[in-house]
Amino acid sequence: MALVPPTIVLDVNETLLDMSALDPLFADAFGDKAVRRVWFAQTLQTALAMTLYGNYVPFAGVAKAALDMTARKRGVGLDGERAARIMRGLATLPAHGDVADGLSRLREAGCPIVVLAQASSDALEAQLTHAKLRPFIDRLFSADAIRRFKPAPETYALVRDTLDDDVPPLLISAHDWDLAGAAHAGWHTAFIARHGTALNPLEPPPTFSAPDLRTLAAAIVGTL
Repeated sequence: MALVPPTIVLDVNETLLDMSALDPLFADAFGDKAVRRVWFAQTLQTALAMTLYGNYVPFAGVAKAALDMTARKRGVGLDGERAARIMRGLATLPAHGDVADGLSRLREAGCPIVVLAQASSDALEAQLTHAKLRPFIDRLFSADAIRRFKPAPETYALVRDTLDDDVPPLLISAHDWDLAGAAHAGWHTAFIARHGTALNPLEPPPTFSAPDLRTLAAAIVGTL
């Protein structure tokens, strides 16, 4: 790692925001809170596939389509109000308990902090403001700006070209595919091992790895 503090680039859903807050809504709609993970995996699969074959719909639309697909696959008649509650819940997720402390530590060390996420800029503003994280963030980057979802190389190039920084950025994410995309773009990477996540053994290991952002920030700051 360089002695100059790198720009910290953050993923949002699962990395910063606690998606388990949606579990009661999925338990109500599907009779099983575990369906929340099935739905989000379907959301990511659909977004990545659409990027590969060249179609684009904003992330909220992909998430809603994935919810409909999940209901059909499970033979559940999902009514409009339950679906709407889930989508509203996605916009109002709380932060993980370790996040504010971790971001404070990184800012105190002089690291610029930006976000790179799949959601639109307006959706990101709403999510981060609701979670009381917006004051920590210097800038928001959305895949919506280029109509390509992560881990398409263009998403990481958007950040790097805009920052025009000699020091490679450092991506912090709970998603193995996100870390792999950033690593192939020449970035440093840091894995937050949130519950239910794992690294892809076919890809190089991240520069840092920790169970939460508080611990991860301490490790990063310790190298500066």
